[in-house]
Amino acid sequence: MRVGILCLMQESNTFLSKSTEFHHFEEDLLLEGNEIRDQMADAHHEVGGFFEGLESEKIEAVPIFAARALPFGTIRKQAFDQLLGRMFSMLEEAGSLDGFLVAPHGATVSEEHQDADGFWLSELRKRVGADKPIIGTLDLHANLSTGMIESTDALIGYRSNPHLDQRARGREASSLMARMLRQEIKPTQMAAFPPFVMNIEKQCTSLSPCKELYSLTDDLRRTKGLLSLSILQGYPYADVAEMGTSLVAVGDGPNDATALVLKELSEYLWNHRNSFDGTGVPLKDALQLLNTGPPRTCLLDMGDNVGGGSPADGTLIAWGLFQNQIPKSFVCLYDPESVQEVLANGPGKRMTLHMGGKTDDLHGEPFTAEVLAKSLHEGVFEEQQPRHGGSTRFDQGKTAIVTSKNGLTIMLTSKRMAPFSLEQLRSCGLDPEDFNVLVAKGVNSPLAAYEEVCSRFIRVDTPGITASNLDHFQYHQRRKPMHPFEKDVVWTF
Repeated sequence: MRVGILCLMQESNTFLSKSTEFHHFEEDLLLEGNEIRDQMADAHHEVGGFFEGLESEKIEAVPIFAARALPFGTIRKQAFDQLLGRMFSMLEEAGSLDGFLVAPHGATVSEEHQDADGFWLSELRKRVGADKPIIGTLDLHANLSTGMIESTDALIGYRSNPHLDQRARGREASSLMARMLRQEIKPTQMAAFPPFVMNIEKQCTSLSPCKELYSLTDDLRRTKGLLSLSILQGYPYADVAEMGTSLVAVGDGPNDATALVLKELSEYLWNHRNSFDGTGVPLKDALQLLNTGPPRTCLLDMGDNVGGGSPADGTLIAWGLFQNQIPKSFVCLYDPESVQEVLANGPGKRMTLHMGGKTDDLHGEPFTAEVLAKSLHEGVFEEQQPRHGGSTRFDQGKTAIVTSKNGLTIMLTSKRMAPFSLEQLRSCGLDPEDFNVLVAKGVNSPLAAYEEVCSRFIRVDTPGITASNLDHFQYHQRRKPMHPFEKDVVWTF
């Protein structure tokens, strides 16, 4: 048996004024054929799980195409066409295949196709025919569509936020594929689409209210006749008709258990919908909280959440720390222009920089201060532990470390970088434990790394294109009525 592996992943923030281009994939992940095996077989990613699972089942893995870009804006039509052209060209060269393991993101949007994942999966189905099994994984933040469901035999969502179980979900998909090819099972999918979106602030699976929801889901997975059960929390920063929280169950052939499980889980989620609304802490209050409590706090900058597609150069918290003279604090800003200024002047020099705040006017004005240039770095680092996103190698480009007079350390990067690893700091000669306050531009994704050094996390309700307060956004495509936008919604499974 030969099973092909395809991966195309990007979380598309449609509220960002800039677009995702082809070069964004080239800068992150763009692989063909055995390059995929070489770079991803050992990764904490679901593609790594595909390789491991297929090998254990004595099935030949045929890597075809893998592309990923850091969350950003809507993908340009030309870039998306180029990606699909390369994908399907490699598919034609792969020869006869018995099935396909696929890794779409689930919240990808292109200029031409709002449901970009549903589109490329349906194109794959057209090319390989109705009889070839297609089994896939989905990011936990997927905005599930009927197109995705109809194009695949089974879809499996991550179970952990931060995403620490990607490789395990890849193995799970491989196991289903092996059983399907041996004709031991006949997967049948069913989905539920309540008119509801879970606030990203409440999406951490180890904390309430998700903790109780996922405990119930674990119990329901033991139901006889059920092969898989997934919660797709949804990605609210894509203004598309599919936006929202959804559920997908995979049964062994048509059976009553699948519908009964979906009904019970849907009713629980709907009845507890108000507990998933956002309750972020205003920046002013967060700064006051720094005067009390544990010695090391992580401020989560929700409005400039890089893992949600934000610019990574938001300055509101930096200004707050500076103006309130909070000592021993750290923030990272994407600012290639300032990096070049430090390069031109060299380490050890004092200079006035206008840092961050250059992408738009939604995330604060440039942070202007006299700083001391401490050091310069290549910005390449590795993380060996399972972390959100499944990557092990990172490149944030040329990086400068500067400090202000009142104890604020600023890391300036030439490429946007999500705070998924403390090696980001250590690789630049910084010890995270030297700081009392660490700013991480995320909501839940930084937790796995920063829990090593921080005993308190404050989710700061900053404005921006990833703000937790969804009233900041003007939606045109979403379903109506929908909770939490309309509070009097009536819905039954």
